[in-house]
Amino acid sequence: MSVFSVGYAAMLERFAPAEAVALAAYAESRGFSGVMAADHFQPWVPAQGQSSFVWNVLTAVAERTTGDFGPGVTAPTFRWHPAMVAQASATLAAMYPGRHWLGIGSGEALNEHIVGQYWPEAAERINRMFEAVDLITKLFQASRAGRDVKHSGPHFRLESTRLWTMPEVPPPVLIATAGPVTARRAGRQADGLITVGAPVEKIAGLFSRFDDGVRESGRTAPTAKVLQLHLSWAPTDEEARANALREWPNGGMRFPKSDIRSPFEFEQLAKLVRIEDFEGRMVISADPDVHRAAIQRYADLGADRIYLHNAGRNQREWIDVFARDVLPRLVR
Repeated sequence: MSVFSVGYAAMLERFAPAEAVALAAYAESRGFSGVMAADHFQPWVPAQGQSSFVWNVLTAVAERTTGDFGPGVTAPTFRWHPAMVAQASATLAAMYPGRHWLGIGSGEALNEHIVGQYWPEAAERINRMFEAVDLITKLFQASRAGRDVKHSGPHFRLESTRLWTMPEVPPPVLIATAGPVTARRAGRQADGLITVGAPVEKIAGLFSRFDDGVRESGRTAPTAKVLQLHLSWAPTDEEARANALREWPNGGMRFPKSDIRSPFEFEQLAKLVRIEDFEGRMVISADPDVHRAAIQRYADLGADRIYLHNAGRNQREWIDVFARDVLPRLVR
């Protein structure tokens, strides 16, 4: 999975599951290479209107497409024990060899608070994430070798067990982060990095720190740098701006969002978002070449896979325009 490619971000917060699957299949038919979908229990704002179960949708996507796919991201920390995420991921990898990857994040209160546990500070959430990755990796390795494994750590316990359904090759485990310290730590432990669109200088720094971590680990196996880009294209600039503000206001919120628990709280915060708040975070334009140039800059930084999300409801129209005017002109 090291060759540069552009995939489709299936936004389960915004589209009903059957529609999301159909759009993913349509995107592939027009030249997009794979599919990313996030594990959300709630949408960011009520206007987005959906939040289906990511594992069900990914299975349907895999049946309708031929490219790579994965949850970018899921959080095996509160709603999910890491062993359950490992089982779900191993099953998909066994069903669709060589196509599935597993994206892991530290979670957001929006999704994780529903189980009623204490919501810790960021440092603990990150430590939980890395312990979860360690547990999942050990479970993959032991199960592939036909052995039981157990785990006893600060945050998780696993009694002696194994995964009885395992693929020939375990799925790559990628860690989602927007912080340089975590990116370096991810390079030492994970098979890849996932992050979201941000100023080029920040992304370059994250990629560099991830590479530092890989070198420190002494590993030589290929790793992946994955980027999810939110954008807003429409036939006019006015429509593109309106779509961003209405459909994806969280993209313009320049503050940490991990502690906010309700879409209705996000809805109130969205009233404060102005179009200039998207600067450096989302490209908003009716000109496909403006979007192409932005995507190319990230490819030039070394992104292996970029998954695109258009803020408008005009998904098929956008897919057609980008298939014609953007994807063929990207180079690596």
